[in-house]
Amino acid sequence: MIDYTLEHKNPFILAAYGFPIQAALQDYRSLALEREIFELGLQNDGRLAKLKKRAKNEREWSVHTDYLGKPWNYFAVESRKELKEDCRLLKFPESNYIVISDTAAKGKIFEHLSHQAFRKILPKVMDYTYLGGPHLAYRQERPDGSYYGEIWLPVIKK
Repeated sequence: MIDYTLEHKNPFILAAYGFPIQAALQDYRSLALEREIFELGLQNDGRLAKLKKRAKNEREWSVHTDYLGKPWNYFAVESRKELKEDCRLLKFPESNYIVISDTAAKGKIFEHLSHQAFRKILPKVMDYTYLGGPHLAYRQERPDGSYYGEIWLPVIKK
């Protein structure tokens, strides 16, 4: 079984492009397909290249949050400077996070981490409560072509 760590994170900001989620939130496969289609659109129109050019590292983030009362998913990067494009800046407060890490193929890592977090880890965590709201995961390519990733879930002590 995959384990988790509790980590304190300082405030941080991600630059992101997003879309409203149409699939049921528990349907990981449909969510992955929506994310894949959106990312392909970002590649095709050049926004992905612009976003990555301004990234301060190689991490590619997927963020789930509510926006205007609807669930959204965002493709994001940690930006070195403020972007002038039409992307959103997602601000995350200083907080404690449950962090779960693992490796998988590029197209599977976010789905895999979400499954581990919400179906296996969170039901067993007794000392902390997931706040709901935004959670985020990143992926980063490894030299062997696989992807390392982490999912971060904001929590408070019970």
